[in-house]
Parts: sequence; structure tokens; C-alpha cells
Amino acid sequence: MKNLLSAGWALRLTGVALVATFCIGRVEPQDPNAEATYGSVKLRAGFTPDPYTKKLTAGGPILTDKGGVNAHIAKAPDFKLFYTAGKFALTIRATSEADTTLLVNLPNGKFVADDDSGGNLNPRLRFPTPQSGRYDIWVGTLGKNTAPATLIITELK
Repeated sequence: MKNLLSAGWALRLTGVALVATFCIGRVEPQDPNAEATYGSVKLRAGFTPDPYTKKLTAGGPILTDKGGVNAHIAKAPDFKLFYTAGKFALTIRATSEADTTLLVNLPNGKFVADDDSGGNLNPRLRFPTPQSGRYDIWVGTLGKNTAPATLIITELK
């Protein structure tokens, strides 16, 4: 009976060891609900000053393909925009010396991304009829290195 109990414990410990082996070193996916690394802002249509800018560091340890663009991002959003829509289009873009990307989790939960639509390897997402709500924004990099970048939120053309 004692050997039978020991065998049962050995099987349980082996199972725990296997689960731990698969979990250690695994990078968790991006988390829209995490606190934004570089803060947040509440803007409503017609906001001033326009554009709104925020300096940050692009990139991170997570390789994602959300929104159809492969990029390295951080787990937490870089920035959160709480936006009240009106009659203006909304543009979110980033500038950097590096090849950067944008990943945005829209208020409806859909992820959209861009790589080079802003020209000069800079990303740009334009929303002709934006939604009101929270926009979780990641500025990513194509390579593994991080890079200084500026996030730009505007209603101007």
C-alpha cells in the first residue's frame, strides 16, 4: 500500500513538473487591461492643442501578429486614449528613427495595426468615423531592439 501511495505522489509531482516546464520562460501576450506604461489622456472631438504628442519607447519582448502586422511590443499598452468622438476623423501615428509599428485595440475590442502608412517607416492609422471609448495603443518595432518614438494623436489632416 505504501508503494502504491508513493507511486501516486510521484505521478502527481511529475505532472506538476511538466506544467511548470511549459510555463517558465513563456512570454504572456499583450494585456489591454494593464496600466499603460506612458499614461493616458481624455480627449473629445475638437480637442486643443492638436496634435497631442507623447514621447515613449517603442518595442518590447512580445512578438505579435495582431492586426496583421508582425511586431515586437510590450505586454502593457504604451498609452491609453479615452476619446469622445464627434464630426472629425481621428489619426493615430508614431514617428521614430527606427522602423516602428502601431497596434491599437479599438473601443469595440477589435485590434488594428499598421507598419509604414505614415511614410519614412512610420506607422499611421486613420479612422474617418472614430468610435467613442478607450483606445489601447502599442508602438512596436519590427526588430527586437527598442527605440525612442513619439506618439501623435490628431484630428488634423
